[in-house]
Amino acid sequence: MIRYLRLLGVQLRASALLGMQYRIDFALDGLIEVFWAITSIIPLFVVYSARATVAGWSFGESLLVVGWFTLLAAVLEGAISPSLTNVVEHIRKGTLDFVLIKPADAQFLVCTARIQPWRAINVVTAVIIFGYAFRLLGHSPTFGGIAMSLALLWASTAVLFSLGILTVSAAFYVVRIDNLMHLFIAIFDAARWPSAVFRGVIRFIFTFVIPLALMTTYPAQALLGTLPVSTFVLSLLGACVFVGLSRLVWLRALGKYTSAS
Repeated sequence: MIRYLRLLGVQLRASALLGMQYRIDFALDGLIEVFWAITSIIPLFVVYSARATVAGWSFGESLLVVGWFTLLAAVLEGAISPSLTNVVEHIRKGTLDFVLIKPADAQFLVCTARIQPWRAINVVTAVIIFGYAFRLLGHSPTFGGIAMSLALLWASTAVLFSLGILTVSAAFYVVRIDNLMHLFIAIFDAARWPSAVFRGVIRFIFTFVIPLALMTTYPAQALLGTLPVSTFVLSLLGACVFVGLSRLVWLRALGKYTSAS
């Protein structure tokens, strides 16, 4: 465990040095991230300008969901997408051999290979959104709510990485999966809204198949103190299932790799 934490530190340091080698570009990328984070709130202002609540969620409560969406977007676009896109290139060119021969778990290496550090500014933006939301709500989260939401942050991150691994595993069977990755990111965009907004089949898919509700709505409910304990426990168990499933699929898909040699 300690060995892999040290290895993660090395990967993060290498990515940070690579990202900051052109400082002006690094600063501009950071400003662009702030701009996009601000624009993600605009649809919320437009919708709530005509009504007080949407599907039982007030403006301040929906802002919490947007805050979680901003936080996880930093993880998805800053760590998961760049690393897994890199894996697809390795598989296509047959250069995954260089990863497999290293004395560490291949899945860990490919998941932490390329990180875009300027995306971390979205974490600061998310904290500001949380602060503004609770100012509008007129109260602060409880210690228990914060603890539950942090546990759900782990679950959300684990599910995101698992879905990414499941997606990228398809590259062992088909030549190009670029569109599949773009589709996955486009679907994730729906997580900026509370799950109660969706109805019927779409709500079922966003709860159990692609659990967007677990990623943003449930953590927001945990901060508000309205998340049932049973839902919290099932969310953690569901995340463990996703992690186990993605591991099995990755190992099975890796057996299909023919390498460049």
